[in-house]
Amino acid sequence: MSDGDLEVNTRVIIPHWELTFSASRSGGPGGQHVNTTSSRISLNWCLHSTCALTKFQKERVLRRLASRLTKDGILQIHVEDTRSNHRNKELAKERLKALLNEALTIPKRRRATKPSKASKRRRVDTKKARGSIKKLRQKPPRE
Repeated sequence: MSDGDLEVNTRVIIPHWELTFSASRSGGPGGQHVNTTSSRISLNWCLHSTCALTKFQKERVLRRLASRLTKDGILQIHVEDTRSNHRNKELAKERLKALLNEALTIPKRRRATKPSKASKRRRVDTKKARGSIKKLRQKPPRE
């Protein structure tokens, strides 16, 4: 692993040459500073040509992040949170890391279970108790 590589997790490390950064002027309020500095960072990463992911991981990421990819399979992340170009670059890397970690995690399969007898009994008891409380709110019957 070299200096500029991005370590997503222990098994996935994106080489620095696969990440493309470009700077542009940030929009919104900020006065004269906004008009003079290019602090908005765009991070581009091509999923189709990456060597950081296995075939299975690529398929999984392509499926999970399909709405965020361009037609060419490029994942774009835009950051303009701070006035610092360098800090926005770091934030873009962190967001890419978080996106990939989320896309690569395999959720545990749900095992169907039945409620226990005790939990059923507790549920019915609380319903009965609630009903009796509401019954006390009624007007007393006329004799």
